[in-house]
Amino acid sequence: MLDHMSYIDILILRHLTRRPAHGYELRKRVEHTTGFRLNNNSLYPALRRFAEAGAVTSTEEPQEGRPPRLVYTLTPLGRDLLHDMLAELPQEQAADDYEFMARLGQFALLSPDEREAVIDARDKALAQRLAHFAEMNALAADRWSVAVTAELIRRDEQERGWLADLRTLAAQP
Repeated sequence: MLDHMSYIDILILRHLTRRPAHGYELRKRVEHTTGFRLNNNSLYPALRRFAEAGAVTSTEEPQEGRPPRLVYTLTPLGRDLLHDMLAELPQEQAADDYEFMARLGQFALLSPDEREAVIDARDKALAQRLAHFAEMNALAADRWSVAVTAELIRRDEQERGWLADLRTLAAQP
């Protein structure tokens, strides 16, 4: 339906599941709950794409002394789209921390099998990245390169341990 979907789209749609909002309010809610700065160049094109796809509707809300503002409401199609985005973590996005965390934060909306599939995709991406780091470390020519690569390896190995713990939680209904 929509070609380029990302964690920003997930955050926007997720906030619209709670209640309709105008653009400024939506931006502030996303920023407040995630700490992620959402700029208008990301927000409004996404809302336009969602409206064209039928995932959101917009209605004009009058404002005293100002032009009316658009209030966006999530449609049933938008709820389905959000669910599908959450349940899938494409291989090209699985190594991206923001993409994974945006889905993980919404695991309550997914079934145990869907959660496991997202964790599996992330784990596979980390395993591939670890293999790449091991190759880099073998070729490193100085101690600073080795130190950086070793730290990246440590972080990814630690996260893989955390993913194992998440699997137990994710299996629960």
